[in-house]
Amino acid sequence: MAYRPACMEQATIPHPTASSASSPLPPGPRGPAIAQALLYARDPLGFLIRLQKRHGDVFTVAFPYFGRAVYLASPPLVKSIFTGSPERFHAGEANATVLEPALGPNSVLTLDEAPHMRQRKLLLPPFHGEQISHYGELMREITMQEMESWPVGEPFALRPHTQRITLAVIMRAVFGVHDEDRLTRFEKLIEDFSARVNLVIALPPLRRSFGRWSPWSRFLRAREALDEFIYEEIAIRRAEVEAGSEGHDDVLSLLLSARHDDGSPMSDEELRDELVTVLGAGHETTATGLAWAMERLLRAPDVLQRLRESVKAGEEDYLDATVKETLRARPVIVDVARKLTEPAQIGGYDLPAGTFVMAAIAALHYREDIFPKPQEFRPERFLEAKADTYSWIPFGGGVRRCIGAAFAEYEMRIILREFVARADLSAPDPKPERVKVRNITLAPGKGTRVRLNRPLSA
Repeated sequence: MAYRPACMEQATIPHPTASSASSPLPPGPRGPAIAQALLYARDPLGFLIRLQKRHGDVFTVAFPYFGRAVYLASPPLVKSIFTGSPERFHAGEANATVLEPALGPNSVLTLDEAPHMRQRKLLLPPFHGEQISHYGELMREITMQEMESWPVGEPFALRPHTQRITLAVIMRAVFGVHDEDRLTRFEKLIEDFSARVNLVIALPPLRRSFGRWSPWSRFLRAREALDEFIYEEIAIRRAEVEAGSEGHDDVLSLLLSARHDDGSPMSDEELRDELVTVLGAGHETTATGLAWAMERLLRAPDVLQRLRESVKAGEEDYLDATVKETLRARPVIVDVARKLTEPAQIGGYDLPAGTFVMAAIAALHYREDIFPKPQEFRPERFLEAKADTYSWIPFGGGVRRCIGAAFAEYEMRIILREFVARADLSAPDPKPERVKVRNITLAPGKGTRVRLNRPLSA
């Protein structure tokens, strides 16, 4: 999907408006909001990295439509909002500002406090380590099938292929859809929804009808069509579960069996919102991470060679470190948000209620005092030391840390292992691909252009 919350429990937002403060906000660029937005769009990673070096660990950025937001770019400051009171630091309210039209009011991403914890409690078991390991062979089979479509000797963009892989995994592992006709219909509905959702999420003023063919009207029709399919699947699976049908280990079936503390099942509306959240959080973001992994590896031949040797030897540590280094060097999003429900002192500044504070993922991942020579793609850094909870934050943190983080990393390892073991790939252009903003995510500018030099290995 293309609205792409980066992960369940950790969706970035396009910097909503902070309330006016009686005391000055932290320093930041002085140019007009449109100029800051253009600088961000041109170089999203470099933009925040430069601001941290210029203004320090707390700075303010302004954007059109969304006003000013306060960025935090040091581990102690990030820890202060990740471990702060969920009653004071509202992630759901911040996310809902942008994502609720797509995800709905029952999504674990758009809820806060007790309602959020109730939904999180139900969602955790299907994404537990033991449960997700059941999907490994499915992920591998889908990957191998998709790789057979790669042309030999001709440059092509890898990212569309990783998108098809991760979408197929979501459709089968999460929704439990295996009928080919329904899979085809589902894919078309998702594509149409993706094409309509981005504009109305990025530009709230468009969230009103200007006629049948206005962006909002077209989005509503696409959402209604996708919802119709999802409710059909819920009804089909609910009937199977109630009939005692066995053999269903997809996430939807597990959620249908889940119960709130009062013994009540999840409503169809709750299920719909969580399923759409999983679609956005677990499909295109993982696909983008995989595309970046190969883009980085093809420009670091020594790393690729070591990874290939370790994979062939059946080792996992270097593969895991490569995934972590990819998410450090090329995080799929640049920040995560909290909204203050009451005044708070952060980084020496008295911030009023209503202020949006952002953990600056990109700036944090490129601090030389935390990750020496951050421009180098060096997985060894994650073999030498564990990833710190408040320094390496591609999945957010605290009680809002991505529920699907383990699923995403596991899927990346399974798929990347097949790519490295079976495919002799090279980059037609040795120059690194630029980071390009695609909606709220950071993707390879050319989709990771590669060439398959010889037929796939067995």
